[in-house]
Amino acid sequence: MDINQLLQRGVDLIKDRPYTNPVLEATLLLSKLLNVDKTYIYTHGKDKVSRPIMDKFLELMEKRAEGYPIQYIINEKEFMGLDFYVDEGVLIPRSDTEILVEYVLEYIDNKYKGKPINILDLGIGSGTIALSIAYYKKNANVYGVDLHDIPLKIARINKERFKLNNVNLFKGDLFQGVEGLGEKFHIITSNPPYIPKREIETLQEEVKDYEPKEALDGGEDGLDFYRRIIPESKEYLIKDGLLIFEIGYDQSKQITNMMVDEGFENVGILKDLQGLDRVVLGIMGKRSWNR
Repeated sequence: MDINQLLQRGVDLIKDRPYTNPVLEATLLLSKLLNVDKTYIYTHGKDKVSRPIMDKFLELMEKRAEGYPIQYIINEKEFMGLDFYVDEGVLIPRSDTEILVEYVLEYIDNKYKGKPINILDLGIGSGTIALSIAYYKKNANVYGVDLHDIPLKIARINKERFKLNNVNLFKGDLFQGVEGLGEKFHIITSNPPYIPKREIETLQEEVKDYEPKEALDGGEDGLDFYRRIIPESKEYLIKDGLLIFEIGYDQSKQITNMMVDEGFENVGILKDLQGLDRVVLGIMGKRSWNR
């Protein structure tokens, strides 16, 4: 069987599943198994595929047909121009989160202009936020915290993949992970669990059945982690430090109110590519500092 025929077999297996891109997913998987890039697949369609590769490809496409995420199958997801290793136990990176990272990168350029700064990322997952910032801003000393072993293991794999020596990873429950360091941070970032508990079972199958529940479940109203992080962050931010979150599309009002109530200033909202509220940010003001 040649590459084109095998691709068509794979496409046919998943073409009726919602939330799929059959041609792209089949191409990504076959290029992974053949250890070639996508261009090779497009330009060598008549090349024959060995029986072991063919059997493995069809086995994995059948797994995808059952709803298993393609990103876990190929152990990779592109984010901010970087190919992150991903596996079960971490959320699959989403392009919406790039809005937060892009803002932080621009903020660093505008405010710190190459000066050394400390950044803390709470709930590091695969490392998309923390490691992307560390990769593009070598003046940033980035600290990442997660409560669970699998995300820390995967973040370490990505740290090595990108050859980063300006990243430190710690295990702990939010700020507990860095409380003994005595560090203050210029920027604190987080993409915490924010799905209301009752809504998790309504999510698409790939998410609710395979991505880690602990990275999704934000409590009864989805706001549990914001209630903890916002007040506690004041002990760790420098004066006029930036606190920035990813949020659920309908949570901006509650979270901006929390930040204002805790004395944060210049509280703002960033929208995603669909025009939905996706990021909330604020600067620790004098009222926060004096409390």
